[in-house]
Amino acid sequence: MKLKFIALLVLPLLLSSSKNTPDFWGQTGHRVVGEIAQKHLKPNTKRQLKKLLQQKSLAFVSTFADEIKSDSRYGKFYTWHFINMPLESDYEASEKNPKGDLVSGINYCTSIISDKNATTDDKVFYLKLLVHLIGDLHQPMHIGLLEDKGGNDFKVQWHYKDSNLHRVWDSEMIDTYDMGYIELAKNADVLTKAEVKQIQEGTVIDWVNETHQLTKKVYASVNHDDNLRYRYSYNNLNTVRDQLQIAGVRLAKVLNDLF
Repeated sequence: MKLKFIALLVLPLLLSSSKNTPDFWGQTGHRVVGEIAQKHLKPNTKRQLKKLLQQKSLAFVSTFADEIKSDSRYGKFYTWHFINMPLESDYEASEKNPKGDLVSGINYCTSIISDKNATTDDKVFYLKLLVHLIGDLHQPMHIGLLEDKGGNDFKVQWHYKDSNLHRVWDSEMIDTYDMGYIELAKNADVLTKAEVKQIQEGTVIDWVNETHQLTKKVYASVNHDDNLRYRYSYNNLNTVRDQLQIAGVRLAKVLNDLF
């Protein structure tokens, strides 16, 4: 009875602490990207994705690349989630990580998916990674400074609680808004065909450099140890929503091209 009582006390604490662990674009954010992409897929792309993913949606598989971080066998993929470069640089001129980065990771994923000799298991694995990485590419702090680990060491408070700039942009603004991924995707801006086409123009490197322009603004928007609250969300949440939508539209482009 005593052990059961202790377990009942400890379990809520464990569940509570797990909610405070850092998220990614936030699980919600990545699922928004997948859900929006789904709406822009061509019929043939949808058919092939359903077959490869066994009826699972892009939203469902969008968090896979972060879920496997807890497995040491997949440690080599860690650096694929980000790019570190100086604020006044661009991707072409910046020093590349010898272990790989978002650009090399995305390129490798697309090469496997398009390889006729690749196994189905490999295609599925790298497809799941690709869905996630296109999302990461559009989160400004995933293209941040090396010295603060993309804002992870840039300490701030979020509504009086210790946090960091990366986490605020990954998940905390989205979580505080408290709307599910389907609702967020459904309430994305209405885009014309011309606007979709414009968003989808360019290369992965062009998209990185575009996001990096936002990275500069994010760093300029705060000071170390600032207490960020509703005003910060008011000023920046629309940018978060825009980036999620742009990522979804571009993910659809990448997948349509592949399939």
